[in-house]
Amino acid sequence: MTTVKTKLFTLWFALMPLTGLHSADDQKAIYRPEKTYDGKPDTILSMDFSSIKYPKPLSVYQPVYHTPPLRQDTTNTCWSFAATSLLESELKRLGRGEIALSRMFIVYWEYVEKVRRFVQTKGNSLVDPGSQLNAVILRMQAYGAVPAECYTGLLDGATVYDERKMLKEIKQYLEFIRTNQLWYEEQAIANVRMIMDRYMGAPPQSFSYQGQTLTPKQFCDNVLALPLEDYVSFISFLKYPFWTQNSYPVPDNWWKCQDYYNVPLEDFYQGIKSAIQRGYSVAIAGDVSEPGKYGPSDLAVVPSFDLPCSAINQDSREFRFYNRTSTDDHGMHLIGYKAMAGEDWFLIKDSAANAWKGAFAGYHFFRGDYIRLKILAFMVHKDGVNKLLDKYRLMQK
Repeated sequence: MTTVKTKLFTLWFALMPLTGLHSADDQKAIYRPEKTYDGKPDTILSMDFSSIKYPKPLSVYQPVYHTPPLRQDTTNTCWSFAATSLLESELKRLGRGEIALSRMFIVYWEYVEKVRRFVQTKGNSLVDPGSQLNAVILRMQAYGAVPAECYTGLLDGATVYDERKMLKEIKQYLEFIRTNQLWYEEQAIANVRMIMDRYMGAPPQSFSYQGQTLTPKQFCDNVLALPLEDYVSFISFLKYPFWTQNSYPVPDNWWKCQDYYNVPLEDFYQGIKSAIQRGYSVAIAGDVSEPGKYGPSDLAVVPSFDLPCSAINQDSREFRFYNRTSTDDHGMHLIGYKAMAGEDWFLIKDSAANAWKGAFAGYHFFRGDYIRLKILAFMVHKDGVNKLLDKYRLMQK
């Protein structure tokens, strides 16, 4: 009997990497020096990543076509960087060519729409730099798009983004509106645009592209010709009935969009995995302020001192969202997939500053457990999740 137990234990130990029971070194919690968003010294709880084996280099993930990673610097505009990157990949997939698009053009008009709603609701709507991935779709539908070189959002030779002074001025002006009850929509928008024009520059009303003079709407509708209505978004929350469309319940969903398909976690995860395996990249949003995600390591995993892999399920995911240990921190672009030793690994293109601290500048490697527990929403072309949408329609009957 002892011999049998010994053999079984040896077999279990050998198979640990294949079953999601990660090695003991994975469990070691440590503190690391770090800097805050404002560059101040700080200390964060992290983990020892040295024992984690993951697929590399980037090419083994067979990434979809994507434009090179760009830094968002000191801004909260990840949503625009991530979703615009997705649409650039979609242009290539759909045979439209390789075109780099301006992120800040979208950001500019997003501020305009936030101010519009702020006035319409008499101050009862959030005006902050964050937003959601599908906001890029809405702004392109309304205002169009421009090539990256036509509008950078940088003035006077600046090469680094920093929205803090501009945001402070905008907020001060909006507080003046609130205090004095000056709910005049067009005047408020015009004044906020004057502030933005000083910091970002006015977006072009027309520009030259391949010998033609085009407006942003003409460029978007006739040159890009993206099927913008075909991009769909998903969440997975017990807060709502599954197989219904509801709101993503986070502050950055400032316009209270209720177009998100709410599906069980396994369907949510398999939707992401199946899409990238079939060549459809995915824009994702979720929590990145975690001990298992550390820029210099290039990795994002769930350490077993946080939660054993076998305990990651719908309930543990919901509990973390409910107690705010999972929050809507960041948007990224998922561009590749590779299985290794029984684990799913995903290649992530990331605009955050810490994505440039590791060996693969602008990229991270996310293990499947991190996607399951910490990614809260995703957006993809509907054909990439056609089976999931078919199941949704079936569940309506």
